[in-house]
Amino acid sequence: MASYTAINDWLENMVENADLESDQFVIALSNTAPGAESTPPTGDGDGILGNITEVAYTNCSSRNITTTSSSQTGGTYELILADITLTASGDVGPFRYVYVYDDTVASPADPLVCYFDYGSSITLANGETLEVDFDGTNGLFQLS
Repeated sequence: MASYTAINDWLENMVENADLESDQFVIALSNTAPGAESTPPTGDGDGILGNITEVAYTNCSSRNITTTSSSQTGGTYELILADITLTASGDVGPFRYVYVYDDTVASPADPLVCYFDYGSSITLANGETLEVDFDGTNGLFQLS
């Protein structure tokens, strides 16, 4: 199972810039460890898509994520995203890190929300798939 890591900058970007109900969230794939990037995206002020080394997406299906719900109950907010299946039409990868970013926010451009570490590199061959399984009960994250 992939491990989840929140991007610290997302808290500020979410509060100041995002509309979670209508913004478009997207998957980004990387094989470079966050701490090994020239500007680590986990550093304060550096949590943007431009600070990760992405793989080529030529042979990858759509990476757009569907928002299932964005709501609060009893003072706890949840952002629920639909699972997404990435399908290769040729080699995709290798990648180990699957990032989620907000493609709608313009300033800062494409803020990162979180990433999932799959523990080792993955390469999808032609016809292979990877399902990114988001928690349908607790959401991508909760705020209270």
